[in-house]
Amino acid sequence: MPSYNVSILGFELSFKTDARERRVESARELVEQRCNNMLKAGGKTLGKEKLLAYVALGLADDVLMSNQRLTDLETRVGALLTKID
Repeated sequence: MPSYNVSILGFELSFKTDARERRVESARELVEQRCNNMLKAGGKTLGKEKLLAYVALGLADDVLMSNQRLTDLETRVGALLTKID
């Protein structure tokens, strides 16, 4: 399992994951982009830890909504397959 070192808002993180380097870099870029967007929207008074917590909550919400959409699509596809049979 490869090891990675990334820096987000000055925090140095070291970890191991099966993810490829490009995906790790894309994830880092997404977090930084969300942080920058929040700062531009008036979050300049937030500390780094709180800013990252808000970004984590936003990303978690995105995952939950995506999972719900996937479940809904699977249900619809299942219903359509039943009609075809």
